[in-house]
Amino acid sequence: MRPARIVGTEMDYGDTPTPYGSGSTPTPTLPEPPQYEPTGLQAPPQDDLGAPLGRPRPRESFYRRRIAPIGVAILAFLAKIKSILLLLPKIKILVTAGSMAVSIAAYTTIWGFWFAIGFVVLLLVHELGHVIQLRREGIPASAPMFIPFLGAVVASKSLGENAVAEARVGLAGPVLGTIGSIACLVIWRATGHDYWRALGYTGFFINLFNLLPVVPLDGGRAMAAMSPWMWFLGFFGIVVLAFVFPNPIIIIIALFAAYETYRRWEHRRKGGAETEAFYRVSPRNRLLVGLVYLGLVALLVIGMDASHLPRTLG
Repeated sequence: MRPARIVGTEMDYGDTPTPYGSGSTPTPTLPEPPQYEPTGLQAPPQDDLGAPLGRPRPRESFYRRRIAPIGVAILAFLAKIKSILLLLPKIKILVTAGSMAVSIAAYTTIWGFWFAIGFVVLLLVHELGHVIQLRREGIPASAPMFIPFLGAVVASKSLGENAVAEARVGLAGPVLGTIGSIACLVIWRATGHDYWRALGYTGFFINLFNLLPVVPLDGGRAMAAMSPWMWFLGFFGIVVLAFVFPNPIIIIIALFAAYETYRRWEHRRKGGAETEAFYRVSPRNRLLVGLVYLGLVALLVIGMDASHLPRTLG
């Protein structure tokens, strides 16, 4: 029996079909492995140090997660501080303007609105004299702050490096204040309005009162360069005023004068090289301070006399 023959059955091992039962044995060619597209499971590429690209290194990750937020917060805080520092000058102006408004309201209850405004402006002119001289001495000074019924104050770390500088700072206020009072007299002469006359008289009086030779008044500052012994004479004068014209404001000033006179005298009495250098004043400077002081007193007395408005009864 002849074996059955399978015809037409072919296996494609290459380009040429070869039927079974032929005399030659073909060499099989293996198919190429399939190509797969990269998937999410593929290992990411790495840099030279073996760290995956696109992923922060451990140290960088720590800085980003821990240090970077702190740095951002610090920068934000510094930006806020800078904004506040830029606003400080405006805040100082607001403090001065606000305290002026409060003082005007307080003085209005005594003299009326318009005279209260003029009076506070004269106080401002006086205090600006101190501010200008302090800055000329190289000492930072605050803007004036007004205290109702007590005047105004200017804050500074010191009044000068020696007694002469302190005297210049102390006398600068009455000098500019006297100029402001004279300006009121000039306006009065030009307009004939007694408002300016009364305002000028009040300005002369306030500046003359400040020249009493007792600390912490301006005259006491001048005495530091002329003769500190005058502090006791000035204190005696303020006590006499407190008894002759009993007034809460004068009494408060007398209390401040008692404390400041005692403190300054004790400091001077204990001495020391620094204290002796502070109060060491040349005869020329002592003479100049005395001339300015006495000249201001004389000018203010003349100004008060020229602007005095007699009051008649009946």
